[in-house]
Amino acid sequence: MGLLRKLKKQSQLFCWTLQFHLEVLMIAHLNPITFQKYGTILPERPESANSSSAGEYTHQLHLTRGQLPVYRAACETWLYSPGGMTVLAVMTEGEEFSHFYLDKPLYLREGVCFCLVPLAKETFAQMRCTREPEVIRISSWTESLHSEHRLRVDRLYTFFYQEKEPGFVFPGESHPMLELTYVDRGSLHSVADGQDLLLEQGDLVIYCPNQWHMQYSDMGVAPQFVTVSFELAHGQELGELRNQKLKASHQAVTLLHQMLRELESSDEYATDMILAQLTQLVMTLLRQQKQPQEKLQSSNQLNSENQIIQRAQQYITDHLREKLTVPLVAQMIRVSPSYLTALFHKNLQISPGEYIRRLKLQESKQMIRENSMTFTEIAQALQYSTVHHFSRQFKEKFGITPTEYAKSLR
Repeated sequence: MGLLRKLKKQSQLFCWTLQFHLEVLMIAHLNPITFQKYGTILPERPESANSSSAGEYTHQLHLTRGQLPVYRAACETWLYSPGGMTVLAVMTEGEEFSHFYLDKPLYLREGVCFCLVPLAKETFAQMRCTREPEVIRISSWTESLHSEHRLRVDRLYTFFYQEKEPGFVFPGESHPMLELTYVDRGSLHSVADGQDLLLEQGDLVIYCPNQWHMQYSDMGVAPQFVTVSFELAHGQELGELRNQKLKASHQAVTLLHQMLRELESSDEYATDMILAQLTQLVMTLLRQQKQPQEKLQSSNQLNSENQIIQRAQQYITDHLREKLTVPLVAQMIRVSPSYLTALFHKNLQISPGEYIRRLKLQESKQMIRENSMTFTEIAQALQYSTVHHFSRQFKEKFGITPTEYAKSLR
């Protein structure tokens, strides 16, 4: 019986839907390691794509969307797709289908079940074997072979770096957007759902849509924090993170730093970058919540690196009004300057010298707000060589001079 007649006959008996499980993985690339359980990939040479021997069954397959046969290889079976875009779905007994892009000639092992699926509207493939494969069912191809976003930040409404005076009080609000608050310096009280959470440096909280919340700081504490209001695609929410005090991992902090750098950029793609980084940040927080705490560190080495960075950050924060150099900080936490620099670049995408400079400039803004020192005294307190050097770095960082910043506070 010819292959086409056999397919037509069996299609009257079977009309099952081939299930494509692509929620996480995209179509895989053919390589000897990932494909070894199903068969052998041949060298990409002309003789591999055109090899044929006497007595073989050779089928030229015109593949279109719709009814597709699922085969079981009756012997070692040669496959190749010389034109178009073809996906090879393969499985062994008791498995789900794996999907590979058929851009190389290969041999399937006997007993492997397979289906050839056109990625576009139609494509062509060739099959050669000494015994025709068994058609085990006809499947209706109904799903697209591509991955889609499981979660995505769709809209960004506000993104502020806030520097508040000691004892500030925000009376509260609710709005239809999600909101994230991350404490960069000092501490901040977050009040929502009848709870008063004390957020300290490195902590963050997420407010859900229409969740009333207020914030305040203790007397003597001038917090600096990031607030972002945003919306997820398809009206998704983050109920599992609602009103929890979350400790930001180094990955999360790195993403926030990258977002702040993009905020200062005039690049046309800066907003798109912030949306992508915020999406990654939210997914990082969700993963963090779903994993046991002991599994958050990928290894003891990573845990050690994080501790070194935290010690360096703490020393810098505690000695901001002293003369700080990378060799000094490295000496105080007992690592080499080159190792400390490498860790900062790896985990924070910034040098320790630049980190010190940014924190000193943030401290200078707080000192200007306190209005108890002249600019010259502030420059001296923060160990700048001259007030002109301080003013120049201030304007490079914030886009205005210290004098203009002081006037904006009046």
